[in-house]
Amino acid sequence: MSGNGNTCACGGAPKLIFPCSGAADVGAVADQAARKLTRDGVGKMFCLAGIGGRVDGIMKSVEAAGKILVIDGCPLQCAKKTLENAGFSQFEYLNLSDIGMNKGQTPPDEANIAVVAKAGCEKLD
Repeated sequence: MSGNGNTCACGGAPKLIFPCSGAADVGAVADQAARKLTRDGVGKMFCLAGIGGRVDGIMKSVEAAGKILVIDGCPLQCAKKTLENAGFSQFEYLNLSDIGMNKGQTPPDEANIAVVAKAGCEKLD
């Protein structure tokens, strides 16, 4: 992240971010972290449902991406499996349970969102 703590010094080709955005608290944290990374210019949050639905334009955008980050909220790995089932295997991966955030115990507050955004930025750097 840059000196002000709000952005990442990530540059180069388009970077796409796919959070799980699930119904649990950790899904909300993953979603909000992806939105923060997008606001901060680190990458662009993209539509995971479009991957599941094999929407042609979305699939082509993913094929052309310079880097992909998948963020899952819990050990079920729904976002990761969605990308893999669509034939994508080259991506950075972040699972919130791997960094100590557990379903039902991780409120989607600014502190948790910042931790995940920082970890995501490091994966995309």
